[in-house]
Amino acid sequence: AVFARRVATLGVSHERTILIGGNVAASLILLKRYDEAKSLARDQLLPTARRSLGLDHDLTMDLDQKLAFAIMQNPFSAFFENLECTRDDLSVNQPIQCVVDDLFFLNTGEELLEAQSIMLDVVQRRRRVLGPAHPDTSHSEDVLSKLRMVLARI
Repeated sequence: AVFARRVATLGVSHERTILIGGNVAASLILLKRYDEAKSLARDQLLPTARRSLGLDHDLTMDLDQKLAFAIMQNPFSAFFENLECTRDDLSVNQPIQCVVDDLFFLNTGEELLEAQSIMLDVVQRRRRVLGPAHPDTSHSEDVLSKLRMVLARI
């Protein structure tokens, strides 16, 4: 409802609208509604964010990371064991920060390769824009590293 109101009042390209859309995507991930989160991020939010804000904008990079996370969470499989993800981990302007003790994916290698490609791009952009020591860069590198460990097991 809030997202629809923002679209109606501010338009789809407004930064606040994109921010709230990202919060909706994060909420959908918390609710394990991964297909809806992927669709919202991939089909609605990211094209607009890339066009309006640019590839290197913080919100665009956060949306890319949320898309990668939703892709990793195939709704037809058991994905993570011991996954702890709270509402705080999906807060405004923060990448998804979940504690993953033991990654266990049962989704296709293609999906994981797509998520890896997205995360590699996010890491490169964060390093260039924010620098290698920034916490968001470090977190994105951790996500990419864990994803690569999973891919190595396949």
